[in-house]
Formats: sequence, C-alpha cells, structure tokens
Amino acid sequence: MAMVLQENDAREWCYRGEGAVNLVLAYSGEQPDFVGKVLRVQKIPRNGSQRENGHPGLTKLECIIWKEFKELVSAPTKEMAEYNFVQHVMCSLLGSKNVDAGIHISVTREFLEIVDNNVLCQRPSWHVDAAMVNPLCDSVLLISDHSLFPRGALKQDFCISVEIKPKCGFLPLSEFIASENSIERSVTRFKMHQALKLHQGKISEISAYDPLDLFSGSDDRVHKAIKGLFKTPQNNFRVFLNGSLILGGLGGNADATSCEVGETFENALKCVIQAVDGQRTQCFLDLISNTIFSSGLLNKVLEVQKLDNADIEGAIHAYYNVISQPCVVCNKRSAEDQLSERYSSLHSISNDESMKIVRNYLIAATAKDLSMMISFRPREDGSVESPYSMVSLESTNQSFDYKAYFIDLDLKPLERMEYYYNLDQQIVGSYVQMVKSAQQLSHIE
Repeated sequence: MAMVLQENDAREWCYRGEGAVNLVLAYSGEQPDFVGKVLRVQKIPRNGSQRENGHPGLTKLECIIWKEFKELVSAPTKEMAEYNFVQHVMCSLLGSKNVDAGIHISVTREFLEIVDNNVLCQRPSWHVDAAMVNPLCDSVLLISDHSLFPRGALKQDFCISVEIKPKCGFLPLSEFIASENSIERSVTRFKMHQALKLHQGKISEISAYDPLDLFSGSDDRVHKAIKGLFKTPQNNFRVFLNGSLILGGLGGNADATSCEVGETFENALKCVIQAVDGQRTQCFLDLISNTIFSSGLLNKVLEVQKLDNADIEGAIHAYYNVISQPCVVCNKRSAEDQLSERYSSLHSISNDESMKIVRNYLIAATAKDLSMMISFRPREDGSVESPYSMVSLESTNQSFDYKAYFIDLDLKPLERMEYYYNLDQQIVGSYVQMVKSAQQLSHIE
C-alpha cells in the first residue's frame, strides 16, 4: 500500500488500547483503505533516548540467536524485524489462519506527534508516565480490526468480540528450579504475580481467573475460566460491540465487574443474544467457552509456550553463555549448593545449544503474553454460505459465524533476559513470603 499518513490524517485515528511496546489506534474515518483497520504504533520510554531511524532491527547478538531466520536478521529496522518475526516465526508455529502479520505503511513525524497528543487524555496515567509514541519511526503496522468482520455483500448489523490474554497455561517442571522456588511447580505464575501486584497496589483484588482452567481441555473448567475472567477482567478480558468497548479496561486494568456494570453489559447484549433478561450474559459466556473448547484454539498456544522447558532459572545460564559473560546467578550461589552441578552442566553445553534454549524461551515468552481475539456475528437462517467457522448456542437456538486471531505477538528483546529472571525471583519470593506470613498469623490466632 503506497501511501503516507500525514498530519491531517491524525484526527481520524482514535485510541483503542496499548501494551508495553505498542499503542493501538482504531480508524474512525471514511477512507476505504483504512475502514476496519487498526494501527500498531511503537512506543519508547520517556526516560530513554529516542532511537534514530535506520537503527538495525536486531543487535549483533540477536542476529546470532535468530540466524536461522534470514528475513528477521536482515531487517533494516526494529519495526521490520518485529513484522518478520510474526510472519516467519509465529505464523509457522500458531498457523497462518489465525495470525495477521499486517503491512507496514509510512508515516510522518507530524502524524506521530499529533496522535501522541490526541490520545493523552484517554491513556491510563501509568502508561503516559512510562512511555510515549516514538516520533522518529518512519512506519507503523496496519492490520485488520479483528473486533469487526470485513464489510461485504451481506448486511451485518452486529458483531461482538472478546479479547482474552490467557497467560501461561502450564506449571513448569524444569530441573533447574531452585529448591527455595519449588512452589512454582504447584502454583501458577499468574496467581503468584497477582499477589505481587496486589501488594504493589497495581490491582484492587486477586483475579478469579486461573489459566490452568482455560488450557485444561475440560469443558467445565473452560467455562469456569471464562466466568472468572468476566468477574475480574483486569487486563485479561475485554468485550467489544461493533468495535466499541463495552466491558473491560480501555488501556489497562479494569476493576471487578460490579452489579451496575453487569446490568449495563446485559442490556448491551440485547442486539446479539436472543435470551430473556438476566440470561444474556451467561449465554454469551457460554458462547465464548463453547468456541474455545470446541475449536482447540489454545492447543497450539500451549505447545509454543512449552518450548520453554528450562524455565527462566535454566535459560538465564544459557543467556550468559550466549553473551560470553560470567554467570551472575552462579556467582551468587555457594559451591555446595546441590543445584550448582546442574548449573555447571548448562555452562558446558555448546553455543548452539545455549542459543536454542534462549531462542525457545523468547518465543515461548511471546506465546505467554499474546492475546486472542474471537469475533461473533449471528448467522441468519437460510443465509448464504459463509467463509467463517460456525458455532451454535443451544440455549438460544442461535448459530454464529466466528473468526479467531492471535494478536500482540511482540518479539522479546534478548537484553530483557536478566529483567525476566529478576522479575521471576521477585514474584516467587514475594508469594513465598506472603504464604509464610499467612501461616504465622494463623498460628497466632
């Protein structure tokens, strides 16, 4: 698409949400090339230096890590490297049917600066404080708005979509997990991180959601997971009606679903779910659960997540091998530590083996942090043949077309490995301390 978004185009793009790396803008204008599209615009830390155009997409060490993927290594910019990562790595692992790599289009600095200013009041304050739009990018990613169905010959009045961030769906079994962190084998990372976020004041209550339920392959447990997500959406659950948010946080965490919010949501479903008052929400949650369970959408995600079979406690040692630096973790442990021998074995493996461990960890990290967008539209009786999959909702005697895509497939930087390790230690350590404190209180009582 040979076009450039310029200063005058900025007013037609509105805030949809954001993650740690990108801002997402939805199109509100009338240009056919952009209707039904969103932009992913790169952010930079406010306390960091702005990156010059033309900076290589990958560092020298990252080029070695990803040397099997020529398109990724040869990418001239970070934006193109991320695009090629989705196109050539994640598409092959998750299936191209459910991944939209999008296309890059050029933008001017004026467009980016105006967009950054226009969305300030809609962004959560902590996102504003942490990062801004990178005004030196010369391109942005244009992808389909997967909260909508493409416009076609059929008249489609309503489309309802759910965005789910499922997180890690398994308990690690790595032999490299330290004894003091053995609780990782029985308590999910998500649950432990919830405790830390509560302690830090980032959330107001612990989520009712358990990722192990969603990935379980059990119909009942998938239903339980979706109910938990609806009860406490946080940043893991959002619902859109015709592209407009009707449940969940616009750019961050959402509080627990109150009675008032629940009633408003129930009323909003009237145009899609043909059920009596008080039953529409449950029917919609059943529709989501049935789709996830019957489609097997999460099976591939779980496979990719399990590429991380060493856990960060093992992968961090391979990382120090790759960067040819003394292992900070080993230096902090005593020689008598029973894990020292296992860690030593990691430092004796070949460089290719070390790179594979690190590469698989980074790919798995992307799969643990992705989002899944599922969109539904009612299928009328006698309607023409549809190119989309179909799911039935027995309780309302309705059938729906649905489409599903994985989004937020960001390439994780190699330099973040130490951050991932330190965060893991903080999450587990905080949870272990919380459990000990609770046990001491129970003994006092």
